[in-house]
Amino acid sequence: MADQGDFRAVLQYVPQFRGKVFVVLIEAGLLPEPAIAESLLDLAAMEDVGVKLILGVLGGDLKDLYDWTLECEIMAARLTRPLGDPGAVEEAKAILARGQTVVADASSNDPLDPQVVDFTLGIGAVKLIALLEEAILIDGEPVPAVRAADADELAASNTVTGGHLLKAAAEACRKGVPRVHVLNGRRQGVLIDELFSNEGVGTMIHADSYREIRPLREEDIPELLGMIGRSVRRTKLVARTYEDILAKIGDYHVMAIDDNVVGCVALHEYPPDNTAEVACLYVKLNHEGRGYGVDLVKYAEQMAREKGVPRIFALTTRAADFFENRVGFALSGPDALPEPRRRQLEESGRDSKVFEKVI
Repeated sequence: MADQGDFRAVLQYVPQFRGKVFVVLIEAGLLPEPAIAESLLDLAAMEDVGVKLILGVLGGDLKDLYDWTLECEIMAARLTRPLGDPGAVEEAKAILARGQTVVADASSNDPLDPQVVDFTLGIGAVKLIALLEEAILIDGEPVPAVRAADADELAASNTVTGGHLLKAAAEACRKGVPRVHVLNGRRQGVLIDELFSNEGVGTMIHADSYREIRPLREEDIPELLGMIGRSVRRTKLVARTYEDILAKIGDYHVMAIDDNVVGCVALHEYPPDNTAEVACLYVKLNHEGRGYGVDLVKYAEQMAREKGVPRIFALTTRAADFFENRVGFALSGPDALPEPRRRQLEESGRDSKVFEKVI
């Protein structure tokens, strides 16, 4: 039985991907592999939820890939022109417009060569995905996300396998392709695990911000409330309503990965006391253990510095070790709190410990 958490993680991407174009290149030598058959079945499912697909075969016979798409019940039509042909983009657009997946011959091209990139840009694809026998590895492991701006330096290091692919992917991003994914085509379930999770299992090269901490937007509030609800019920966090958060929306920031919210933090100022509270710190359960909580606290600290606040504090019932040993706060007491916050704590009846930090 599929894990429910995995199922929910997949569902959050469906609206984001619906109507978008993906170019997927498959190395011909992988076509007999069971993993590719599974990937094609996954592509058929993506087609069903509205993803528009261009499937290209690298170094092999177009008919082989086309036959595989028929076996997997993909609604495919063959492109009569090679990807580098000036008319290929318009022909592909016409096939997509009638609801079919394009099967194209990319056999004369390297995986990420300029003709492939130009076609990807011309068709308006948001992702260029390469299922290859060779992957990009750093110290023997795939890296979930690499900024295009960092790729050339990284490719020059001795720790990288597939450096030429990394450089080519970065160049594609610089030309305008938003995301390039280089994946091990022999890995079972590689497409779903890469595209429908925040962290992925291959190497993604991206031009824009993939993981960021940004101000909370009003449309994020329902998601934030749903996200922190588990901790509110377990008394780890103070209960908040939509109106509570909206009234202080400028205090809240969220961590987003590929624009999916995975964590939050708030910084509530107390100007008369020249201090501020780090509050509403939360990271989604399936993103714990990656240092995101530390990043969020450091971000709040930086905001406090920029506002000229010399001291910050936090209250917690369950995260004393985190504040003391991970982010450098010191155990204090209620007397360190501003009067309004101390009164609020007393009225709440919560057995919270107080931590503070001079910044």
